Amino acid sequence: MRLDVQNLACDRGERRIFTGLSFALAPGDALVVRGRNGAGKSSLLDILAGRLRPAYGAIRLSEAGERSLPECLHSIGHRDALKAALTAEENLSFARDFLGDPALPVHAALDAVGLLHAAHLPVAYLSAGQRRRIALARLLVARRPLWLLDEPTSALDTASQDMLLGLMERHRTDGGIVVATTHAPLGLKDAKEIRIEREVASLAGEGA
Repeated sequence: MRLDVQNLACDRGERRIFTGLSFALAPGDALVVRGRNGAGKSSLLDILAGRLRPAYGAIRLSEAGERSLPECLHSIGHRDALKAALTAEENLSFARDFLGDPALPVHAALDAVGLLHAAHLPVAYLSAGQRRRIALARLLVARRPLWLLDEPTSALDTASQDMLLGLMERHRTDGGIVVATTHAPLGLKDAKEIRIEREVASLAGEGA
């Protein structure tokens, strides 16, 4: 899958959030999106996910067969989007069945994020960091080439951040694409970077 974004602009209410944003991503690429709070980082992910219409600009998807862009992506936001009354296993089983194209079995995904022991615990009993890791495990239970991650290290300790980095790099090695907003370094090798500042989005080059 290849993604080409050209001259994208975003309005929220009466305000122009950003304008002139362009980038192209190929299999194995990573894009890190930086900027102050309110600059439009999450809005960019919302546009890519189809939750928000751009003011203008074009998003072109190629080499994805008959799938639309929303059908090609995982989206992890600030909220973990988990049902507190359901167990970790039940939350991931629902995500796998809803998204389709299953990948890792649920228990294998929980093991990959170090939470196999919590499979049968209601999510309400788990810590913020554990809930975040379960949310990230959704990336593993269904195959989607594009990962949209909004502040993915939120609530994660150092060991869990290293785990996340490993998941992202393996996804890239398998031909996947990662787009992540962050205030902190993610450690992604040869990542492209975009900074959104004061209604101007500019490509800042390589490295993250």
